Amino acid sequence: MPARAKIKTLDLKLRAELDRRLIDGSFSNHRGLAEWLSEKGCKITGAAVQRYGSAMERKVVNDAVAYIRGLAEERGRNVDWAEQAVRGAASLSATAALQQKVIDVIARDLPELLARIDGREVRIGNRTVKLATAGLAVVRMMPDWRTQLLAVITNPTVAYGLMLIGIWGLLLEGYNPGAVLPGVAGSVCLLIALFAFQILSVNYAGLALVAVGTAMIISEFFFPTYGSLGVGGLIAFVVGSLILFDTDVPGMNVGRPLIGAFATMGGLMIAGIVYLATRSMRRPVATGTQGMIGESAEVVADFSGRGRVRYGGELWNARSDAALHAGDLARIVRVEGLTLWVEPR
Repeated sequence: MPARAKIKTLDLKLRAELDRRLIDGSFSNHRGLAEWLSEKGCKITGAAVQRYGSAMERKVVNDAVAYIRGLAEERGRNVDWAEQAVRGAASLSATAALQQKVIDVIARDLPELLARIDGREVRIGNRTVKLATAGLAVVRMMPDWRTQLLAVITNPTVAYGLMLIGIWGLLLEGYNPGAVLPGVAGSVCLLIALFAFQILSVNYAGLALVAVGTAMIISEFFFPTYGSLGVGGLIAFVVGSLILFDTDVPGMNVGRPLIGAFATMGGLMIAGIVYLATRSMRRPVATGTQGMIGESAEVVADFSGRGRVRYGGELWNARSDAALHAGDLARIVRVEGLTLWVEPR
């Protein structure tokens, strides 16, 4: 067991990573961070991490307060309210904000805003600039085609669809080597999807569930599990899709109808596989001696008891409890070595 250590004695890189994780986790999950440090070879208790996180949180808040007070003083704003906004998440209505000098003007639209700020003086660096905004023409900059394309690609539903197209394209290429088109389209779509995931806030647990679920559904084609792998994979696929994007921003998640469509398609595929497997189990054996039972054989010469019959272009020894005549068709009821037991049809 590693000796107990202090956070201030940690390696600089490890301490920087701990600081980042504390900030990302809103200074919580102290026990989890203690376990993470233990995996790194540092025996530090959750209470120690909590004390360190509390001190760090106070430093961060005080730094933010000092920064916002400096800005408020420089711009002639309400310094006390600025500090309250940082420490206590204070908020005001538009009218109250104007009265307490948190804002300068209230405007209904852009033309009114330009009219109200006309003639005001603002300080930029070491010089004072007087605004002349009356009658200014408003020029709206439209995004270029690259920005519009990026907006489409980074739509969570589009990125999710590209990922699925990429997976199934590569799968089809594996089933049909040399088809080229599925492999090329799948590779391009998968790379674009991974690029979109790099920009979006992706829950990697959800991404792993989608990948594992897809692999399990594919495995259902090759292993006789009678739906076990397929159903488990379908559940993992749906759950992973629902938690794929880790954000609460409206519209920044995968459309549920799309998830439902792919889940329905996967469920129908699994049901079809289970149906075909069950039907094949009920089908009579068509190979070996069991496949001969019930088939017809032609009697070569009259006999009663022992004789010979022709089956599959070959002559076989035959036995029968009934008399049979040359040219008759007899039904095979049992096979013993190289002898067929037959009966009249």
